[in-house]
Amino acid sequence: MSYNAYDNFIAVVDKAAKAVGMDEQDYILVKYPERELKVSVPIKMDDGSVKVFEGYRVQHSSSRGPCKGGIRYHQDSDINEVRALAAWMSFKCAVVNIPYGGAKGAIKVDPTKLSRGELERLTRRYTASILPIIGPEKDIPAPDVNTNAQVMDWIMDTYSMMSGYTVHGVVTGKDLEVGGSVGRPEATGRGVTIITLQLLKKLKLNPKDVSVVIQGLGNVGAAAAKFLHENGCKIVGVSDVSGGIRCEKGLDIPKILEFVGNKKNLLKDYKDDSVEFISNQELLVTKCDVLIPAAMENQITKDNADKIQCKYIVEAANGPTTAEADEIIAKRNIILVPDILANAGGVTVSYFEWVQNLQSLTWELEDVNKMLEKVMIKAWNELDANATKWGLNYRLAAYVEAIERISKAKHLRGMFP
Repeated sequence: MSYNAYDNFIAVVDKAAKAVGMDEQDYILVKYPERELKVSVPIKMDDGSVKVFEGYRVQHSSSRGPCKGGIRYHQDSDINEVRALAAWMSFKCAVVNIPYGGAKGAIKVDPTKLSRGELERLTRRYTASILPIIGPEKDIPAPDVNTNAQVMDWIMDTYSMMSGYTVHGVVTGKDLEVGGSVGRPEATGRGVTIITLQLLKKLKLNPKDVSVVIQGLGNVGAAAAKFLHENGCKIVGVSDVSGGIRCEKGLDIPKILEFVGNKKNLLKDYKDDSVEFISNQELLVTKCDVLIPAAMENQITKDNADKIQCKYIVEAANGPTTAEADEIIAKRNIILVPDILANAGGVTVSYFEWVQNLQSLTWELEDVNKMLEKVMIKAWNELDANATKWGLNYRLAAYVEAIERISKAKHLRGMFP
């Protein structure tokens, strides 16, 4: 049976609620997305032919504020993946306590096979299709897998052209010149680093004595590798779509990041006699202190959870660990910090960008990073305290926090009509 990310989300919701004796009637609404939109996206290709792509936008919850969530371009995206990602966004915003609900969007496409012109036409047509349900007060998209600031610029411009005036706040993750925020590109990786360092502090571990493996060297993984290396951690393994490399003595992270930084080089072509070339699956079971999955969902499963050789897991990707794998990891006493806290730095700084857009202000980088650290550490302290209070692991405690905050907002607002 194929993996269903939304079924995985529901399984964890039910388990967390049951762990604290919550009745299903108290949280039943969080199990159902508020709105799902599926669209056909026809575009004229460079050769004159017409191709039609499938797109989605799912809004999971608006109880705590406008919906918020990225848009990904990936050939394997489907509605269940987007539903799960939207729900995780709702929970993520609740855990760090920012006034957003969750949403997510996707187009089923391999963007590497499109020209820049085709990519722009695809983005603008998709924006026009979902335009009735997005907006600064409704639903604010952002970059995700295979999308970036340029894609957000096109969405902002399309929405603005349809509105008749410039609307910076319709998306976040834009380029600085069109209303973006300093600190946004590296915010998710910086947040992962903040949470990892808080975990090490709790465990009374010196970062210089800690070995780290990072799966994925995209925007999030690369930033996490950079910041953790700067804080003294020894990065012993990294990977990208082409495979991984590892070195027990520690990798030269600045050199590696410079090599892959132009997005054209892959790790399989990296030249260094001191490293061992391995697969992504071999990377996940590499011996280390901290494992950081920073690629896609469904990476740590029942098939490899018993083989993992780390002591701690910090989830930088969305949904990298299945519910079945969670059970195995818990039994093995591996401490796991869930995605809905660990990678919330991105949405937190997206919130800062949105606030700047609404107020027509710009913040300095120092202020952005200081505020991010404040939000992330506060959320970590609350989660750590609640996990102890409820006698739960961090995953279940984070889910209970989110369920309670979203459900309370729904209860206070009442049911319309």
